[in-house]
Amino acid sequence: MVRRKMFSAVFIFKRKKFLDILRRWNTISTKDLQINEAIKASSVRVVEGTEQLGIMPLARAKEIAYEKGLDLVLIAPNSDPPVCRIMDYGKYRYEQDKKEKESKRKQQTVEIKEIQLSFKIDTHDFETKARRAIGFLSDGNKVRVVLRFRGREMAHQQIGRDLLLRFEEYCREYGTADKNPVLEGRQLVMFINPNRTQRDKDAKGVKETKAKETVKEKAVEKETAKKAE
Repeated sequence: MVRRKMFSAVFIFKRKKFLDILRRWNTISTKDLQINEAIKASSVRVVEGTEQLGIMPLARAKEIAYEKGLDLVLIAPNSDPPVCRIMDYGKYRYEQDKKEKESKRKQQTVEIKEIQLSFKIDTHDFETKARRAIGFLSDGNKVRVVLRFRGREMAHQQIGRDLLLRFEEYCREYGTADKNPVLEGRQLVMFINPNRTQRDKDAKGVKETKAKETVKEKAVEKETAKKAE
């Protein structure tokens, strides 16, 4: 009875360890992978898709992979024995490179764009500059709005503040000020940050993709666990 319990505990431990290897598989960098003739282990544990083929000599594992026109990829070199997966390595590299390029494309470098207003700006210029600010905000950039006072205009700072707040109100759909206008010397300054609506949509799309991949991984793990039993 004791021996049976010990065997069961060891089996459960090894199975959890193996499933953890499969779970971490998609996070391994392609630069760290060894394939086919680069693998030096004498024997390996082989996985193909959802099927666990068991432990076998390295030569036999490569033979199975080559017969199917696929590659033998070492995914867990520190396991005992090392774990290999039979797969189309070229296709895998292509998909990984495509994901990396897509990820870089979605990354945005936020720049600070400046819009200068005058105390006596007319309605047409005001709207023109506001639309320009909206363009910057739509691209995910931050906008620094500056109102310079000339001569006696400094005595009417509240009018300047109201002008900047009206400017922010015009752009409200695309961005919001992080704080009220601040006086710096003879100029009022206000920063408008882009709204996160579009970025949240992109993030939601990424999360949904990751969720689908997680569900697929769990299905593979569940199927592998059943076969291991």
